[in-house]
Amino acid sequence: MRKDRSKLILFITFLLTIVFVIIGLSVGYTSLGITQLFPTMFGGGTGGDEFILFSVRMPRVIILLLAGMALAVAGALLQTLTKNDLADPGIIGINAGAGVGITVLYLFAKGDLANFSYALPIVGFLSAMLTAFFIYIFSYEKGKGIQPFRLVLVGVGFAAALSGIMIMLISTAQRSDVAFISSWLAGNVWGGDWPYVWALLPWIAILIPYVIYKSNHLNILGLGEQTAIGLGANLKKDRFILLIIAVALAAAAVSVTGSIGFVGLMAPHIAKSLVGPRHQKFLPVAMLIGPVLLLLADAIGRSILAESNIPVGIVVAIIGAPYFLYLLKKNL
Repeated sequence: MRKDRSKLILFITFLLTIVFVIIGLSVGYTSLGITQLFPTMFGGGTGGDEFILFSVRMPRVIILLLAGMALAVAGALLQTLTKNDLADPGIIGINAGAGVGITVLYLFAKGDLANFSYALPIVGFLSAMLTAFFIYIFSYEKGKGIQPFRLVLVGVGFAAALSGIMIMLISTAQRSDVAFISSWLAGNVWGGDWPYVWALLPWIAILIPYVIYKSNHLNILGLGEQTAIGLGANLKKDRFILLIIAVALAAAAVSVTGSIGFVGLMAPHIAKSLVGPRHQKFLPVAMLIGPVLLLLADAIGRSILAESNIPVGIVVAIIGAPYFLYLLKKNL
């Protein structure tokens, strides 16, 4: 019965994702209703409708899909590897680390970032890995390893410090550059063109299938060190590789979306509550819930609050912050 339930929930979340994709393609400053959307998709629309659909909305929706998957899987990996239910790439500073690298590239490149689209995830990954290294060093306690609550405190501190560095960069940047940095900090999906889709896609297509393949290893790692070693797991190697993948997925996502937090926190928790803690079951569901959260936030920001055009990151934070406080109280 449980197996059938997990398949049913996966199917429902898949349908829900399709619904929000359609909504994402439809809503905006110029509405494309169902009667316009599907004919335009198959070559029967006006030139204006085709431009809006294929050049503006479709790449943005695909980026939200890919980024939602990446952030959800990154959050699930971090929660398993650190045994910390509060772990999230945004909360523990990984996103901010990637952001500093992207900002420095933007300020020194002095050109259209689309020309550096394939370099963005790499730069974000390198700066995020450096951040993760320092977070690990400051969170590690000799004889005890990484303490989950300490990891959150150190990560929040690093996130605040790195955000401060970005604000300092704003104060020294030219006025034309300030808009980009402010947009990134707010989680406004700035990389909404096809070059950014092609830059993000390989990271998702290669790394996420590997994580799914490693589901059994992740289940074993969640059982505790002694049990995992007894079952033949190479803890240091597995943790190191999977941690790099978590950082890479988060960095690749935020390199084109801006600073979006809480997706990696919420999606795995919601998925586990629906289908249980086994990675084979909850990872695919989390991979669909992540995009749903981003597409929902984007739809709210572009339709219900269209005049203000609220960034995706802010809408997600409004939803995610109370959930984080709930989990924090639950884990104290």
